[in-house]
Amino acid sequence: MDTLKKNTNQVEKELPPEEAPNKSGKVFLMIFSLLIAGSVFATYYRMVILKNYTIEAQVDCDPAEQACFIWECDPGSDVDGEKCTGDIEKDIWYYNLAKRKATHIPLCNPATDETCTPMACNLGEKNCEEIFCDEKNSIEQEAECSDPTEYLKNTLLEEEEEEEECTLDDDECQTSPQKTVSTDQSINQSDSALSE
Repeated sequence: MDTLKKNTNQVEKELPPEEAPNKSGKVFLMIFSLLIAGSVFATYYRMVILKNYTIEAQVDCDPAEQACFIWECDPGSDVDGEKCTGDIEKDIWYYNLAKRKATHIPLCNPATDETCTPMACNLGEKNCEEIFCDEKNSIEQEAECSDPTEYLKNTLLEEEEEEEECTLDDDECQTSPQKTVSTDQSINQSDSALSE
């Protein structure tokens, strides 16, 4: 009996009760750290090395040909990029959405290279699409849709109004055939008035 007590006392001395939970805690911490490191590496590999993700961007759209989303400046805003500048071309922007896999996007700068179209889909390219404005996605984008026929009609009306506002001092007016005739007539009338 005494030897049995001595043996149990030796076991208790060899493995104190506090060390048993510490070993399981260390194992759990090690497994948890390995899982986090594995997850970080897998995400890095997928995103940086394989570039296996889709990019969605707003790109320029021709309102004369497609139904585009319309972005208009905010007259009450003081934030650059949102406030109105007074230039119609900068205050209204026509755009559509483009989705493309990052692996297919070329590394070029559209600001310096005119041939660079990073969001343009190649023929037969999978997971690549251009999204134009319709009733459903206009609500999601919180934007209005342009109508190509209305846009062309309004553009023609604006051009006609600009032609009517043309003055004789304007170089473009003097070079156009119709305005040249009216200028010649006014010169002839002034000559006849002087001769009298």
